[in-house]
Amino acid sequence: MDPNLLVIAGPTASGKTRLGVQLATALDGEIISADSRQVFRGMDIGTGKDLPEYGDIPYHLIDIVEAGSEFNVFEFQRRFLQSFEEVQKRGRLPILVGGTGLYLDSVLMGYRLEEVPENPALRSELEACSLEELELRLRRASPRLHNTTDLCDRARLVRALEIAVHGCVMPRQPWPRITPVVFGIRWERKELRERITRRLKERLHNGMIEEVERLHRTGVPFETLEFYGLEYRFIARFLKGELNRNDMVQKLNSAIHDFAKRQETWFRRMERNGIRFFWLQGAGNPFEEALSIWNHVASRTQ
Repeated sequence: MDPNLLVIAGPTASGKTRLGVQLATALDGEIISADSRQVFRGMDIGTGKDLPEYGDIPYHLIDIVEAGSEFNVFEFQRRFLQSFEEVQKRGRLPILVGGTGLYLDSVLMGYRLEEVPENPALRSELEACSLEELELRLRRASPRLHNTTDLCDRARLVRALEIAVHGCVMPRQPWPRITPVVFGIRWERKELRERITRRLKERLHNGMIEEVERLHRTGVPFETLEFYGLEYRFIARFLKGELNRNDMVQKLNSAIHDFAKRQETWFRRMERNGIRFFWLQGAGNPFEEALSIWNHVASRTQ
């Protein structure tokens, strides 16, 4: 069937936004973000929104909820389907861009999460559990849900257990019909590490610490900022006086490198689960390569 969704995945700092904008310009597309933190208003530098890069290209699922509020994969999938339909109705190509593997999985694997309210009693019970204990409980409760959960994120593990205990994950045919072409951006490990470190320095220079200070002053607790991970977690600890600036930068840089590895591991698991990736070399010309593949796939279906 005709492809009707173009997907761009890749680790942090791999150049996803730039490629998405280039392809949207060439293919009359609109971008739908698959980033779990870019949904929050005011979290700009730390999440790498790079909004000026979009130019005149319309984008969706960025700046849609207030920082400090909850946003989960169920809400993402619901909003993605709305955006997908709207973009199609305008006769344009939806382009899904992001590095949050769980969000990408929820679209490409066609799973629909049943809406389940928070369970305060269960959450209280799980507070004393380690990450390993939470993972074991999730494996026992729902192997299928375990396979679509970020095991490195405590909050997502707890939420997954809530759903496993009181709801279910139901495999279904995606609606509306989704026929994706999935691209992934790859870099040599050394080059990606250099890109991550360079971008971190640029963000710190451009006011990332001040952004976290501003979020806290406007009412977002440090505990919530730590929940958002990476930049927000380590800068919050710096602002609380738990880390000096040098230690904060070094630990944050190392954490982002580890995060990029976990993203790549997630994408490999998606491949094992049957999602076909067309891998693009970030150091080459990923735009020309992706455009050629897209045109070839589209022409074969006509």
